[in-house]
Formats: sequence, structure tokens, C-alpha cells
Amino acid sequence: MSAAPGRPKQARTEGEAEGTPVSGAARLPAGSCDCHFHVFEAARYPYAEGRHYTPPDAPLSAYLAMCASLGIERGVLVHPTVFGADHRSFEDILAAHPQRLRGVAVVSPDTPEADIARWHALGARGTRVTTIFQGPDLGRIREIVARVKPFGWHLQILVDVVNHPHLVAQVRDLGMAVVADHMGHHDAQALLASRGFANLRAQLLAGEVWTKLSAPYRISVDSGRDPLVGEVAQALLRANASRVVWGSDWPHPTSPHPVPSDERLAALALEWLPDEATRQAVLVRNPQRLYWGDGAD
Repeated sequence: MSAAPGRPKQARTEGEAEGTPVSGAARLPAGSCDCHFHVFEAARYPYAEGRHYTPPDAPLSAYLAMCASLGIERGVLVHPTVFGADHRSFEDILAAHPQRLRGVAVVSPDTPEADIARWHALGARGTRVTTIFQGPDLGRIREIVARVKPFGWHLQILVDVVNHPHLVAQVRDLGMAVVADHMGHHDAQALLASRGFANLRAQLLAGEVWTKLSAPYRISVDSGRDPLVGEVAQALLRANASRVVWGSDWPHPTSPHPVPSDERLAALALEWLPDEATRQAVLVRNPQRLYWGDGAD
């Protein structure tokens, strides 16, 4: 059976056969925000040469249909590496949904200031640095911080905190608000015992950084059922739930492990956030502060 229209075909966990209807799908609270999604339409927006992966198409219409089914009312578009410096897709999507969407761009040391200003006017509120495909370059990060700091943006960083336990703090020391991606991006068992994860929790506790509950399949081979994934989420929430947001990572590109259904990922979020107050904080109020309010600090 083929994948649903517009959605990349992904490996499924046991019991989540592709195309099987999901009964009693989780619905998130009114005002919920998905703080991490991508859109891929190669025919309209060609990919960059030298990219690290080539995703199947995942158009905005498919994403919005998923949001409607789960009760997601707002979103944060994250510019993916496959487009390189070309932000045409990013600009078009934000311009089409100025109230509903905000964005995280990818700024380099040589990005024209006019581009950054235009993205800011369209709703960009951060830039992303990815250290997974190549190691961290603190000098380059320092240059990027200097470019976006005048706009009040934050720096969203994808980093394996086990292998680079001090990087989040080093970026924060540059005077930049930091959002750590994807729950530490390391196997959950080793992550829980690591110095890097302890550092991240301490930084959350001090109110120095933010983090995203997103892409649990990057920290577990069976993220839909692995209790260690829940332990990671709970440890972050106990540290400081007022500095945590949630993201679907739709359409889940380059996952190293099987990806649960979108319905299961939403249900996991509700399991991690069992009380209404925490759900309102993580899914509604924290995104409002970080992306629509006065900034990350």
C-alpha cells in the first residue's frame, strides 16, 4: 500500500500498519502549537546541491490536514538543510499564514542583513544551527549570533548533548537565547546517565535555555512504547516546564528508527503532560512567549 498523499513513507512500529485507521485519535488542547515542522515540495522549491538527504514530498496541505485532525492550531516552520540558503519556500509559507505560523530560518555568516530583516517581518523568530551532519564550529556560531542578535532572535541548536556536553552552555554564554532540539539527540538510556543531559537540565532549571519535546524516535528504536523516552521527557519537565515546548518534527525526515504515527506522537505528548496546567504551559503558553510574545528571555 502506498503512503498517504503528500506524506513521506516512513517505517512504522509494530501495530501501526500504514493506512490503518486510528480510532480515538488524540486531540491537543485549544490553542496548541506545533513548534517544529518542515515542508518539502521539490517541483516548486528545488533542493540544494550537496545536501545530506533527499526527502519525499510533504506539502503544506498535508501538514495542515494533519493539524486539523489533531487539533493543532499554530505552527513553527523550521527551514530544513536540504534547501541550503534558498528560503523561497520558507518565505512563501510564512507570507501565506502570517497569524498562524512563525518560523526558524537558517542564517549563515554571509546572509545579507536585508534577508534577515525580511524573514523577521514575515515571522521568523530564530535561526537554526545543526551539528549532526558535521561537528560544532563555535567560531561560526559566534558569527551567526552577531548577525541575528539585533533582531531579538533565539538560536535553535540540534546537538547530541552526550557527545558535546558543553555546547549549549557555550552558545548561551555568547549572550544568545538557546533552544535545544530533539530531546538531546542521543539514545535514551545513555542520555539519562550523561553529563550533557545533566547540564541541560541544570540550564533549564536556571531558566537559561529552552528545549523541545520532539522527534522521540531519534532517541529510541521503539519510541512509541519505550518507557525511557518518557523518563527523558519527565526529567526535562521537572527541571522547568515553563521552558519546554513540543514539536511534531513532521514529516519526520532522516529518522534513524521507525516513526510512530502522527496520532501516536500526539498521544505521547499528552502522556508526557498528564495534567491540564502542564499541557497549557507546554502546548499553548510557552510557544506564545517564545514565538509570538516578547522573545525567549
